[in-house]
Amino acid sequence: MRRGLLSDYFEGAAFKKLTPVEASPDSSNQHEFAGGHLRQILGDDDRKGLQARFIWLNDEQEGISDIGFVSFYDARRKHPTRSEYRLYYEGNAVTALMQAGDTFFVAIRPDNQVLVIITPAGSTVERQLAWLFGLGDVPEDDFEVRQIDTSNSSPLDFAARYVMDELGIEPEEAETDKLDDILKKHRTKFPTTAEFAKLARESLKEISAKDEADKVLIAWLEREELLFRRLERHIVSDRLKGGFMNGEEADVDGFIAFSLSVQNRRKSRAGYSLEHHVEALLRARNIKYQRQVVTEGKSKPDFLFPVRRNIRI
Repeated sequence: MRRGLLSDYFEGAAFKKLTPVEASPDSSNQHEFAGGHLRQILGDDDRKGLQARFIWLNDEQEGISDIGFVSFYDARRKHPTRSEYRLYYEGNAVTALMQAGDTFFVAIRPDNQVLVIITPAGSTVERQLAWLFGLGDVPEDDFEVRQIDTSNSSPLDFAARYVMDELGIEPEEAETDKLDDILKKHRTKFPTTAEFAKLARESLKEISAKDEADKVLIAWLEREELLFRRLERHIVSDRLKGGFMNGEEADVDGFIAFSLSVQNRRKSRAGYSLEHHVEALLRARNIKYQRQVVTEGKSKPDFLFPVRRNIRI
């Protein structure tokens, strides 16, 4: 199955560590960054009023977003020999959360929309984004920049799709006819998580559970993710076509409840999906285990495995 490429969604990305002045300007809510290195992805010409989406992400809570704009320009455009490129934007609900030491990402999409993403330093999401964009260690002085094109763009595998989902970007589905054929018995209702995981595994007849475990697990997870998003699109589309009206008034509460149910299903399914596929691998290899049993302190680990000990008398 053909996978999309990162270059289908991004032309370039950059990041840096926020300094105290950048994170908390003293005089106003206006922010400017020295951005000479950003010329690699934004070019040499002034680009003012670019539409931007600002996103705050961390490991402990839901992200928030806001809409604004950024401008990239040479503050010394009229100077005969000198240039001083700067990135400008006004403060908003996302930038109000910035602190010195946080990591500041800038990503350019093919439609010229700019993503500005703020993450706490050393967080998991920071490392995920750096991995997605192919960036190295977070620089402190200036932006590290990477241009993304078809020559250096990686396929969007399961992990990449997961990170892009955190950014609110849903990659286009590939080979939809094949997915629809697999889902033909489940067009109106989601099966249980166990049934869905089994459906994904059985659709990959060329993969054996006794092949290399890591590759098998990723293949199963990726197929289930594609199937889930395809079925979700069908079911959600049908619900949206029905509308959210209560008599002559918009059913706002109904719409919010439906939206939350979609998000909650995505999150809960992902965790169960991993457990179901790991269990399938363990069974195929005749590995003894127990799943979801209560242990000390009423803890409930996903799996318990027996340990063989050599006892000397």
